[in-house]
Parts: sequence; structure tokens; C-alpha cells
Amino acid sequence: MIGRRSESEANWNQQRYWLQPGQAGYWRIWRLITSAETKQKTKPVNRPAPNGSDPKVRSFLAYLRVEKGLAPLTVSAYHSDLVQFGEFLDGRRRTLTQARREDVRGFLSQLFANDVKDRSVARKLSTLRHFYKYLLLDRLIQHDPTLEIDSPRQWKVLPKSLAAAEIDSMLESAGRADDSKLSAALAQRDRAMIEMLYAGGLRVSEIVHVKMEDLKLEMGHVMVRGKGDKERLVPMGRAAQDEIRTYIGDGREALLNGKVSAMLFVRRGGSRLTRQRVWQMVKDASASGRHASPHMLRHSCATHMVENGADCEPCRRSWAMPTSPPARFIRTWRWTG
Repeated sequence: MIGRRSESEANWNQQRYWLQPGQAGYWRIWRLITSAETKQKTKPVNRPAPNGSDPKVRSFLAYLRVEKGLAPLTVSAYHSDLVQFGEFLDGRRRTLTQARREDVRGFLSQLFANDVKDRSVARKLSTLRHFYKYLLLDRLIQHDPTLEIDSPRQWKVLPKSLAAAEIDSMLESAGRADDSKLSAALAQRDRAMIEMLYAGGLRVSEIVHVKMEDLKLEMGHVMVRGKGDKERLVPMGRAAQDEIRTYIGDGREALLNGKVSAMLFVRRGGSRLTRQRVWQMVKDASASGRHASPHMLRHSCATHMVENGADCEPCRRSWAMPTSPPARFIRTWRWTG
């Protein structure tokens, strides 16, 4: 049985041909005619290849990953900035290798007009400088369009830190659980993570990648992999060690539920924790007081260590900072009282 015809079928049948549905050759001829009409209406559009498929961009990103040893998230940020600048150049009918100084200035002006913050604009300009310096050294361009363009002035913001009482409040909030075994396991994991973030001054990207083999509780330290995939040993205090032991002995097994994982901190079912989940956990733990982030715990570790007379060089190595940070954190302590 032939169903109801579409409007195009009816018009074609009424105006052009005398064949009726069901007669031999009707559907074959109708498909040929409508296919020809579609091809006539659809004109090919020459679109430039997306910047992600540009061989020069791919080569630059590979250079960042392999030779510079940058983290995947950093490389992704570089890529995003180049794609955004490439889309801006498309409106001016230019490619990345054809960009001029006025194009870079126009791009920055557009960012400011869209209320993009100074730090973000400075980062995007830094991306362009690295990219065009790479192209210039490889002799793929003759001139660097980012020369003589000043970075936007940025306010120097002192790092925020938490008081010891606020951290105690976060630990208490993270440790609350109901009567279920799963809830207790999650509470033990969250307390252990907050203690580890604070005691070791770890970054989120570092704590989510800690493996069981990296943890040396009997020696009181953990090996973490930071920016550029560099490894370092981070000492932990007695409170952090106790919370981690409790989590490993009870909560971790409940979360794994019979499965196997090489990671220290896991989600229910044994899957790996994400950075976003850690941020959400810290946010929830600080809901009763001042909003906190994982990086504020890192700053708090530095501030409290300097406040209690810690030596500069061990602090620098523990925090994996290129220069000695105590002056910044002493200033923070004085401002926050």
C-alpha cells in the first residue's frame, strides 16, 4: 500500500508527468527528478579548513606537547586561543600566516569590547606570541605580527587563603555521612582529599592522578606529577596520613565494590575522579562559610607554613614553584591578619 505523498511528489505528478503512483517506473523517475532538483538548489560552498586541521597549528601543538612538555589542558587552551583568533581572521579574509599587526590589535580590541578580563586577554596574546615566534624560527613567516604590542596591565591580586578554623569547618562538613555504607565511604574519601590538598599543597590535576604505588605512608610522603610531567616528593603531616589510612582501610574498598583500580582516590564503582568533581566537593565542604577552591587550600598551606617559620627553600620545592614564594604569602598573611 502506498502512503500519503509529500507536497513535492504531488506537484511533480500534477504538473509534469501523467504517471500515477503504482504504475511501473513512477518511483524511479520521481527519484531521478527530485535528486536533480536538489543538486541544482545546493551549491557547493568553499569553506576554509578549521584551524584545528591547519598543519602549522598541529605542528605547533605537537611542539608544545613533546618538546615543551606542557600539560594536556594547557595545550588545549593554546589550541582554543588559536581557533578563536583564526575565526576572527576569517572575517577579514586572512589566514593565521597572513595576519598583520593591525589584526592582532583588532582582535584584542574586540576582546575588551566583549568585557573579557585583562588576564584572559593577556593569556591569548601570550598564545599568539608563542605561536608566531615558533613560525618565525621555522621560517614559515617573514614578520611577527605580535611585535610592539604591549600586554594589558593586570592588577596584582594577592593569593587568597583560609584560616585554620575555616579548614577545620570544611573537614567537619566533608566528614558528615548518613547511616549508609556508601555515604560513609564518600565522607572518608572527601576528608582524606581535603587533608591531602591542604597538607601537601597539591594542585587538583596532581591529586586526581595519584596512584596507590605513589603513596608511601610509612615514610610520610607521596610522589606527585606536576606541570610538565615533573615528579616530586611531597611530605604529609600526621593528620593527613591518618585520614588516608582510614580511607584506604575502609572507604576505598566500599567504593571499589570488588573492582580494581590503580588510583588512590576513586569514585563509586572504581572509576577515576575528575577535576570537576574535586572542585565541586571542595565547594560543597565550604558551603557553610566562605567559598573555597582547591587552589585556596594550596595557598593556605603556603601561608600557614610561612607563618609558622618554615624555611624558604623546602617550601619552594614542596610547592613546585619556580621562585621562592614566601614574600607573597607573608604579604598575604599581613593583609588577612
